[in-house]
Amino acid sequence: MAQLEAVLLEYGMPALIAVPDDASVADAVFSRAAADPGQLMLRRRTGEGRWTDVAAGEFRDQVTALAGGLIAAGIHPGDRVGLLSRTRYEWTLADYAIWTAGAVTVPVYETSSAEQVEWILGNSGARAVIAESDGHEQLVAGVRDRLPDLAHLWRIDGLGELAAAGAAVPPEQVQSARKGRGAGDLATIIYTSGTTGRPKGCELTHRNLLGAVRNAIDGSLEELFQEADSSTLLFMPLAHVFARVIEVGCLESGAVLGHWSDASTVASGLPEFQPTFLLAVPRVFEKVFNSAQQRASASPAKARIFAAATDAAVAVSQAQSAGRPAGAALRLKYAIFDHLVYGKLRAAVGGKVTYAVSGGAPLGERLGHFFRGAGITVLEGYGMTETSAAATVNKPSRNKIGTVGQPIPGVSARIAEDGEILVKGGIVFGGYWANPEATKEALDDEGWLHTGDLGSLDDEGFLRVTGRKKELIVTAGGKNVAPAVLEDRLRAHPLISQCMVVGDGKPFIACLITLDPEMLGHWKKQHGKPDSTTAADLAADPDLLADLQAAVDEANKAVSRAESIRKFRVLPVDFTTDNDYLTPSLKVKRSLVAKDFAAEIEALYS
Repeated sequence: MAQLEAVLLEYGMPALIAVPDDASVADAVFSRAAADPGQLMLRRRTGEGRWTDVAAGEFRDQVTALAGGLIAAGIHPGDRVGLLSRTRYEWTLADYAIWTAGAVTVPVYETSSAEQVEWILGNSGARAVIAESDGHEQLVAGVRDRLPDLAHLWRIDGLGELAAAGAAVPPEQVQSARKGRGAGDLATIIYTSGTTGRPKGCELTHRNLLGAVRNAIDGSLEELFQEADSSTLLFMPLAHVFARVIEVGCLESGAVLGHWSDASTVASGLPEFQPTFLLAVPRVFEKVFNSAQQRASASPAKARIFAAATDAAVAVSQAQSAGRPAGAALRLKYAIFDHLVYGKLRAAVGGKVTYAVSGGAPLGERLGHFFRGAGITVLEGYGMTETSAAATVNKPSRNKIGTVGQPIPGVSARIAEDGEILVKGGIVFGGYWANPEATKEALDDEGWLHTGDLGSLDDEGFLRVTGRKKELIVTAGGKNVAPAVLEDRLRAHPLISQCMVVGDGKPFIACLITLDPEMLGHWKKQHGKPDSTTAADLAADPDLLADLQAAVDEANKAVSRAESIRKFRVLPVDFTTDNDYLTPSLKVKRSLVAKDFAAEIEALYS
């Protein structure tokens, strides 16, 4: 470990930024307002394409009033308050008001089932919950008789009334509640959206969150957060730690924060808001690329131009990685394609985005090179709820495409003998709420978090993630196969929405594939298939199978013959959060898929 730390210092990794013992996440609201109450802090969408600026002083007053309302309602320091809503301005307002009141935020995904809502609110002992919609309110009301600790159910659109009730609470009392919480106190309990079993509540302190964002802002991602006009439009669920840390990072750094509630329509919001950086999961970047490629395929000439532009962008980025200038011919091509292709791609995301942060799964080297070549550098990182989001991240100045970067300041990483990634540092959580057995499994006596992920560290300290330890497939021939390597490559194909590699105890590796509904529509037009044709109708179509086989062949290039996919099967339905085959963080629930599609899996080997 000492050798790795020496390597990181040699390559200019900054020193750890320590978090003072008396610091809390809510402090930024008040320190920024005191320094400059007119400073732009957030933007709030108030109408069709209209955004209203929210200054630091205004936001402080809103947070103080709502925190007073919480205190007037009997919320005490340390009490847990649930937050069940889509990503929106009021989510951040409520989050900071809860912290200002000294309480603990318990986020709940807005797509959660009644059983999940009951478990999270009940297990955390939530005293109150703020819900967004009629459906959410009914969901909570339906399980409320089994939640003895729950005293209040408020609607997010009625927070003004709660804030008005807080007028009876002196501002000094509100500030006393905030200042009574320190860095070591609990800030939030985030329940992991596990692919099996009940979610576990990760206890994250104010020090965890502040350590993560301050070391990222000043130590790894200064170019994103600290430029004069830095801003981002948040469209990922704020119930997820990834979005949550970006929320805190913006308010800490001065980057302007906006919210967009529906990720499926964010394409219309980006030109309105014009952010300078984005965060998303790899599937979003794959969709952007695939949609552009699909539009270009409307004519053979446009398809050839897009393919050539893709090759040129990749070549320019690869030259940059190699530390050599692009040749004259390549520069000429690039200038032409910047006008025809890259400029339009940048305009589609608002025209000002230069960086994006990606996490949750590998992006793929070719796609990473394409976006950087097109003018949007995607910085991949690695982390989990237990590490307060990113434990490692690529920096703009030290970006090794194909890796998830180097550890952020104050974080140590190493690889165990069995290939598991271990992480240690101030960002690592203290344990699972009311679950000492699970905590003991995750954290060893030396403070190392056993992530459950497999990977490797190169001689410069860059991390590569190769799969999940529990997802390793062992074939009948004894070959260990990490499915993520194959699945990540397959999902990069425009037609493929989701996939799941199978083969545990079987003679060879096979795969279940679902089709992207939007791309399938374009494909049907191109191949003369009736519009009414469904995925089930096309499961044995030779044209479709030929295109999918090409994707499988490309994925197989990443593995040995023994690890390669020999057969695949197209499923009649997609894996989505709505049908519960995906977690809210878009991970496949492998055990449920294996159970529900057991017959299809068996048919692959019959």
